[in-house]
Amino acid sequence: MSDRVGLVLAPEARIYDHGPEHPLRPDRVLLTWDLIHAYGLDARPNVVTIAVDPADDATIELVHTQAFVDATRRAGHGEPGDWRRFGYGPGDNPIFDRMHEAGAIVAGASVAAAEAVWTGGSDHAFNAAGGLHHAMPDRASGFCVYDDPAIAIAWLLEHGCERIAYVDLDVHHGDGVQAIFWNEPRVLTISLHQFGAWFFPGTGDLSERGGPDAPRSAINVPLPAATGDDAWLEALRAVVPPAVTAFGPDVLVTQLGCDTHATDPLAQLRLTTRAYREAARELHRLAHAAAGGRWVATGGGGYQWARVVPRAWTIAFAEMCDASDLSDALPEGWIEEAELRARSEVPATLSEPELGPGAGDEDARAVVRALEEMLVR
Repeated sequence: MSDRVGLVLAPEARIYDHGPEHPLRPDRVLLTWDLIHAYGLDARPNVVTIAVDPADDATIELVHTQAFVDATRRAGHGEPGDWRRFGYGPGDNPIFDRMHEAGAIVAGASVAAAEAVWTGGSDHAFNAAGGLHHAMPDRASGFCVYDDPAIAIAWLLEHGCERIAYVDLDVHHGDGVQAIFWNEPRVLTISLHQFGAWFFPGTGDLSERGGPDAPRSAINVPLPAATGDDAWLEALRAVVPPAVTAFGPDVLVTQLGCDTHATDPLAQLRLTTRAYREAARELHRLAHAAAGGRWVATGGGGYQWARVVPRAWTIAFAEMCDASDLSDALPEGWIEEAELRARSEVPATLSEPELGPGAGDEDARAVVRALEEMLVR
């Protein structure tokens, strides 16, 4: 049981907006907070809401270069410059108004979650706006301006945390966080993701194990397209609990991207919300068993922004605050608002029909067997 769970609320994060044609919609986070509120989870006696201050430059520069922060600020204020070398331009990372301010809010929200868990008396804390795990020290990448999970981890290290385990469940490899802590023995990074030379970002193979000063500090579980719930959950259970337990972290940090869903338009895994419920349960148990209960969770990817993301992250937060009595039926008022924004129907329940085995399941199990052999060497 968790005595105190922090819900980080940063409504100003709505300005993290690449534009109406971009797949990363701020509504996905806003609808998540709305659904959490509609269920009354924010009013539970063990839940506290946490306000956010934008991260200052010094905090952001725990991870990012000063030149990149300056470029992000200037580009987002409409100044001319060679912003392509910092990852900005047409495509994944278009320049948008107040980019720096938007990224600083998201980073500040993840730092607020970390602070709540490390020094603020919370067992767990959740920042749905976070999980922007592709940004590199000197460039934006994959819709991500600043790498807020990495900034939160760096903040924890600066404030006396000695060991941190980072678990990334997004469909895309957590390449930014891995790269930033590649040679840092105090941080273990684990990423379960769809993998293929053609699939963004093209990294996250079994062979990526950490830098010369931090061997075995990176673990990757590269799964084939069409991996379904059962094989994905088997991979999670086979790899994550034993690795995190052996590492013995002070804090567990997770990225809960739900672009693994079978209907996500940008990927090809076949998960349903059952996988999210069971994964959250596994992570919750792991936080208490291996990290003294200290669990910092962020959102991440997810491009079915009305139909899937709010349900997936509400399921995760309900697990964090021990809301086992949560009704499967979504509140009618929330459904009406979501359908109004999406201009289409949304599901009426948290759960959904089973899809059965995925075409990639046996290949996924072979990957896990190979990884298990590698980890015991």
